[in-house]
Amino acid sequence: MPWLWRACGSWYAGSIMHAAFKAHIDELEPAFQRLLTMSPVRMDQLPRSIPQRGIYLLTEHNQHLYVGRSNRMPARLRSHARPSGSHYQATFAMRLARTTTGMLKASYRPEGSRSKLVVDPVFGPAFISAKARVAQMSVQYVQEADPLRQALLEMYAAVALQTPFNDFDNH
Repeated sequence: MPWLWRACGSWYAGSIMHAAFKAHIDELEPAFQRLLTMSPVRMDQLPRSIPQRGIYLLTEHNQHLYVGRSNRMPARLRSHARPSGSHYQATFAMRLARTTTGMLKASYRPEGSRSKLVVDPVFGPAFISAKARVAQMSVQYVQEADPLRQALLEMYAAVALQTPFNDFDNH
């Protein structure tokens, strides 16, 4: 007999997933397939028809690099690659520049902060180059308005595609 546990005021068998959570999980694979079958577009040529809320996949030379989510997807995608994008806006470019320069460890001290990195003689040009690189990447996206499914789909796609620039670490 499976073990029992108490949650939300009801008893559940240990081998049964909560029905509401299972409903979200059951939607992941179809949404993931819609993401993968979407015809990629270039970041620097985004169409006006992008949904506001959903997840997106950034790809370079057929290598999936990053999955993100947003409630303002067109603006978010543009901010990743905009030449004037700050270190707060172009976070994926920051990750690329960190990898390129070997300056991987985040610092919460002023001397190692993002604002200091972008003016560093090595990191600054790498960050500018990374934003230009992102502008040339392919993007695929899928609409997902529900914030919980959006978060789950982002994680599902990142794990399934083994995107090297996603981490779900706490900072």
